Amino acid sequence: MLVPALPKTPATVKFSCARLRVSLYYGTISPMSSSSPSAGRPVYLKLRDQIAAAILDGTFAEGAMLPSVRAYAAAEAANPLTVAKAYQQFQTEGLVQVQRGVGMFVAPGAAEALRAREREAFLRHEWPEIRARMRRLHLDPAQLLGAPERA
Repeated sequence: MLVPALPKTPATVKFSCARLRVSLYYGTISPMSSSSPSAGRPVYLKLRDQIAAAILDGTFAEGAMLPSVRAYAAAEAANPLTVAKAYQQFQTEGLVQVQRGVGMFVAPGAAEALRAREREAFLRHEWPEIRARMRRLHLDPAQLLGAPERA
């Protein structure tokens, strides 16, 4: 099912980019860690991760139009060539479809493809570190799952 995209006006592009920034979450820096997980990563990969998160959380549903390269670059204070490189990765992976003269749209099945890839990366790379840290801190997974969330 295609979700109708909002008309492409400066206000809606600014709103979409602002919602994108607000909707992102990739963890917090631990007091014991020396730097953030994204430190040292190229900017285009950070931007790509932001857009991927917005697709996963539904900010950009299947069929929704992504902000233009220029609009997104302005909203993120990034170089348009850097944003174009991030968008190009999505296009190469088949996660977006380009309509010449119109814009880029989230491809059908993009969220599920991203979710599967993110799950695999989490289980392969992040989970072993989290599990080891939980052991060091003597944290019981059952207690963590039953504990109320902290704001």
